[in-house]
Amino acid sequence: MSLRHILAITRKEFNHILRDKSTLILVVFTPTAMLLLMAYALTVELQHIPIAVLDYDRSATSRDFVQQIVSGDDLDLYAQVGSIAEIENLLMHGDVKAALVIDPNFSQDLLAMRGMPMQVIIDGTEPESGGFAVEHIASRAEKFANEALFTQIQAMGFLTDALNPLDLRIRTWYNPGLKPRNDLIPGLISMVLGMPALSVALALAHEREHGTMEQLMATPIGRGELLVGKMIPYIVAGLVNVIFLPLLAIFWFKVPFNGSFPLFFALSALFMFAVLSMGIIIGIFMKSQAAAMGVSFLMIFFPGFFLTGIFFPIVSMPEIMRLESLAMPGTHYAMITRGIFLPGVGLDVLWPYAVMLVILGFSFTGIAALFFRKKLG
Repeated sequence: MSLRHILAITRKEFNHILRDKSTLILVVFTPTAMLLLMAYALTVELQHIPIAVLDYDRSATSRDFVQQIVSGDDLDLYAQVGSIAEIENLLMHGDVKAALVIDPNFSQDLLAMRGMPMQVIIDGTEPESGGFAVEHIASRAEKFANEALFTQIQAMGFLTDALNPLDLRIRTWYNPGLKPRNDLIPGLISMVLGMPALSVALALAHEREHGTMEQLMATPIGRGELLVGKMIPYIVAGLVNVIFLPLLAIFWFKVPFNGSFPLFFALSALFMFAVLSMGIIIGIFMKSQAAAMGVSFLMIFFPGFFLTGIFFPIVSMPEIMRLESLAMPGTHYAMITRGIFLPGVGLDVLWPYAVMLVILGFSFTGIAALFFRKKLG
């Protein structure tokens, strides 16, 4: 393998990236735009969900209960209504996402320790908002009932310390506030860094569409040299994003970065090698840029949502899907990004994922080199 030949192809591909504005935007600016878009779209913390209250009891206890339900920023009291028909009208027009119906015997049953009779009606067209409202109403109702129960027991002259034998102390490591953004954004980086793989697939398909691939193959340049030379510029472009995207996550989204940046950079280079090798395979087999783009989304980006563990835990997947996830570079890189960002682990923990990226990269490159000349004609 000649270094001079590889550098010649690399220089040619760099010139193509710099001349073609669409390719330049795709490999340099699109990952940042995608991270911003997906981070804002997928890490929204639900707040200020509007609810309605139908209070049949109308007692001081029920009013205190309603006040506690809407005391935070998560639920807002949109309206206090007088009938189920009003609730139906508000839900139908989308003004509220849930409604709380308090039974006429609410205060009596609570003081008699017979429970808290009430009903929650949610908008099934937006189950996420409705489920959020139910979860918060239930937790605050439990707290309200416990406080009322303890107050009543104390009024009877009993000691309440013996009623709470469980001393549970919860500590959350690495993400104390349990912020979804801190967990999701490092995983999203592994998805958006796949854009150069799309670019290299499109570049190879473009060469075939315009007949320039045959001209390159007529030169003394070997197929391995051609593939490596085409891959290097996109690895460099991807590594530019490897520098910028963590800065965006840290300073814009306030995601903690507790690990080693040189280690993150080095392992990101391995990921770029592996994912670009996938892109080269796609570019070799696809005869048009449209087909290459479609297959890239099906093989790289679509599995990134479902098989890499970013949104769904891999341990909860069926066995066949867990095996498929092992063949995705994003699966291993997502573990690397989360490990370096949050707990700040080192290579002593992350080496299995690094080894898998190396294996996948060389495997995909070998497959590409094997079928390259055969598929050219």
